Amino acid sequence: MKLSVIIPCYNEEKTIDVILDKVIKNNYTDKEIIVIDDYSTDNSRKIIEKYKENKIFKFIFNQKNRGKGFCIRGGIKIADGDIIIIQDADLEYDPSEHIRVIQPILDGKADVVYGSRFRGYGVSRTIYFWHRIGNFLITNLCNIFTNLNLTDVETCFKAIKLEKIKNIQLKENGFGIEPEITIKLAKNKCRFYEVGISYYGREYSEGKKITWIDGIKAIFYIFRYSFFK
Repeated sequence: MKLSVIIPCYNEEKTIDVILDKVIKNNYTDKEIIVIDDYSTDNSRKIIEKYKENKIFKFIFNQKNRGKGFCIRGGIKIADGDIIIIQDADLEYDPSEHIRVIQPILDGKADVVYGSRFRGYGVSRTIYFWHRIGNFLITNLCNIFTNLNLTDVETCFKAIKLEKIKNIQLKENGFGIEPEITIKLAKNKCRFYEVGISYYGREYSEGKKITWIDGIKAIFYIFRYSFFK
């Protein structure tokens, strides 16, 4: 099965080249890499453009900053693999674990696999206690409305069969796409699995972007997509 790795990028000049090299070497040969630059104002775009000659890549360069959800939706539109996996452009998630995350799909057991930071695999940086509490609340609220028992709905390691993700209409441009994807796939009776992953969290001084405001918004989106289409 072909893998489409979707990488949204906004101002990640310190890590984007390392991530792209790691994805190229992720021990899965049948793949394409889709990079969406969300109108970066640093040198990210120049670094990304160095990979233009590599036929394994596809590129989208947004003409203005549109948000992570917009980038993911754009990547899905041009993906032609059997499985997509969403990979952040920072170094919090290790591309060498792609094969671990997609394995339940390759085995024919799952339609959707989330890489959970809280399932006890590998190493995990201990950082931001209140982020962990917020994630716990958001995840459990999402579980109430989907009847799933996920441990990490906000994970940025999501692997999904392309046919399943293209069968739903995604709308969110920002971080709200995370609960939107989960709720809409659950409504479509997709088979969800989780696997433990390593997590190398970073601080805001290192470029972390999601904030407590995004957590409040996530609760709103859970209610929106649980009760409305």
